Amino acid sequence: RPPVPPPPGAPTARLLFLTDLHWDRHYVPGSEAACPDPLCCRGAAHPGPGGAGFWGEYGKCDLPLHTIEALLAQLPGAAPFAAVYWTGDIPAHDVWQQSRQDQLLALRTVTGLLRRHLGALPVYPAVGNHEATPVNAFPPPYVRGNQSSAWLYDAMAQAWQDWLPAPALRTLRAAGFYTVQVWPGLRLVSLNMNFCSQANFWLLINSTDPAGQLQWLVGVLAAAEQAGEKVHIIGHIPPAHCLRSWSWNYYHIVNRFEGTIAAQFFGHTHVDEFEMFYDEETLTRPVSVAFVAPSVTTYINLNPGYRVYEVDGAYPGSSHAVLDHETFILNLTEANVPGAEPRWQRLYRAREAYGLPSAFPADWDQLIRRFQDDERLFQRFWFLFHKGHPPREPCLAACKAALLCALRTGRSADPSLCQPLRPALPFPRIQALWQQRRLC
Repeated sequence: RPPVPPPPGAPTARLLFLTDLHWDRHYVPGSEAACPDPLCCRGAAHPGPGGAGFWGEYGKCDLPLHTIEALLAQLPGAAPFAAVYWTGDIPAHDVWQQSRQDQLLALRTVTGLLRRHLGALPVYPAVGNHEATPVNAFPPPYVRGNQSSAWLYDAMAQAWQDWLPAPALRTLRAAGFYTVQVWPGLRLVSLNMNFCSQANFWLLINSTDPAGQLQWLVGVLAAAEQAGEKVHIIGHIPPAHCLRSWSWNYYHIVNRFEGTIAAQFFGHTHVDEFEMFYDEETLTRPVSVAFVAPSVTTYINLNPGYRVYEVDGAYPGSSHAVLDHETFILNLTEANVPGAEPRWQRLYRAREAYGLPSAFPADWDQLIRRFQDDERLFQRFWFLFHKGHPPREPCLAACKAALLCALRTGRSADPSLCQPLRPALPFPRIQALWQQRRLC
């Protein structure tokens, strides 16, 4: 049964979505913003123009803690939220000098900041790829001893124990994923997407389902289907960025439970995009969309940002589907003017910006088709894709082909998903172009 808009007057809920905060505790306003190192805006401050801005900087820089705190401090002035989805990547990109103590300090500091500013609001976290050290190193749960991730999962369970019930904390401690009821009729699944990551060298042992997570997910979804619950899935790395075997199996699960999975939410890429899921028989009927929200951090060359989702609310028969979403940014050019106060502002509202009748999978599928022929609409998407600070180089034919292909490809390395788009280039060339993006 295709989704339908909620009845008039039905309650809605607003979900705050935070991802990729990347706090750099060594950020120094006035320091060198264009350095040869992998991460800049650190070290000694230099007098005169050209240094790192107080609130953040365009370039290879992460955020100072006071910018993250300023974001959280202004949230009570927004409309009330029902819950917070927080999909990880807490530490900075100085991966060459991180220790376990550094990672735990970042985890506890930012968790404390959220608790202080969000009060009793329930927060549901997911594990990012930068939480570990070495970065991306997440061994399967059967690896024991000092090589295991127990040091990280145990610390997360301790830091988040006020937000999650005991059964969720047990699976979090075991392998970094969990499920919890958000409100009657809606279940949340938080996946540890590091078990599908192309950068996790531990998956050379087994990349199909190394933690038994997909098997567990099937069980959770089957029980939810039986109980008449809808499910939101959150995770850090979007499914199309996963290893092929994991990605295709996940796509199969989404197809099987399309009537149960109400929405999917991810981060990781730092930009504002989405990934489509189609029925496996024809690859034409849209069954789900994975929303990929932009980052809080500026890395690389972006404004700080966050997302708010409006979903069908808690009432009998609710679809709990996404009805619309808004993206908010801090314009660094304005904020870093001497004497200016940081002003978080709405960049756009999805349905209004793209002329969508609703925000169901069919609407996003139709939008991709409109992008092909409406160049002005596509260039607006390119501007919003970069949180209002696009690169100087325009996105022309090859770039556009690669981007539209990526939006349609919810499972990795599948050329058949791009064929309806009349691609101007062979799929391997499109894929190579897209893989040149600098991801987190």
